[in-house]
Amino acid sequence: MMKILVTNDDGIHAKGINALIHHLGEIAELYVAAPDRERSGTGHSITVFEPIRVKEVKVAKAKRSWVVGGTPVDCVKLAMSRLVEGVDLVVSGINHGPNLGTDVLYSGTVSAAAEGIIMGAPAIAVSLDCFEEDPDFEYAAKFTCEIIEMIKEKGIDRRTILNLNIPALKPEAIKGVRITKLGVRNYENLFEERKDPRGNTYYWLGGGIKEEQQDVDSDVLAVKEGYISITPIHLDLTDYRLLNEYKKYFTKDFLKK
Repeated sequence: MMKILVTNDDGIHAKGINALIHHLGEIAELYVAAPDRERSGTGHSITVFEPIRVKEVKVAKAKRSWVVGGTPVDCVKLAMSRLVEGVDLVVSGINHGPNLGTDVLYSGTVSAAAEGIIMGAPAIAVSLDCFEEDPDFEYAAKFTCEIIEMIKEKGIDRRTILNLNIPALKPEAIKGVRITKLGVRNYENLFEERKDPRGNTYYWLGGGIKEEQQDVDSDVLAVKEGYISITPIHLDLTDYRLLNEYKKYFTKDFLKK
């Protein structure tokens, strides 16, 4: 049976991860390592200047589970280094809210999956395109199980994250699945200036999403149009076009000029 490590960035008590655990526990040997509280927007940050507290807890359908006082990346790095041997797949989510386009650079959900890749296991990040207070994660969890069953049959590239974004629609209203690329996702970035009780200035980040022109095969457009988006994400950020171009300029004689 496949050995799966489950994590998230909304915290171990979040409804999304518990829906995922409930369904994945039927098809895999499950281990859970998740943050003790919400860690959204932490990106690929790790804890280096303070200890990481870990407490083992009981979670139904999981063989072993831990609450981690760190970031989502801490959870995966620690679990795969010290707590669980031979992880076959890392599944991160289900996030409460989408992770589309350039948002993946900020996302704790996607970064936790990326750490799985770095640690040597293939990974899936799963998000539900919904900001309502009490969304239904059931269909997203079931769809994730279908993807994992496909992976068992077809295999998966161990260097690539599958980033799943699922519209918050009734199953019969979802139009299908699109294989997509990362779209454009920007925000107004409004910093509201406030004062604390001692009169010191601080800022609170807010702002809505900007409407951007999207390519027809982008993940942002797919979800907007009612399709499940699956985006393969590679961690190699090298610009190979410029790599070859710059080799023409920066030769061994460059510093002699």
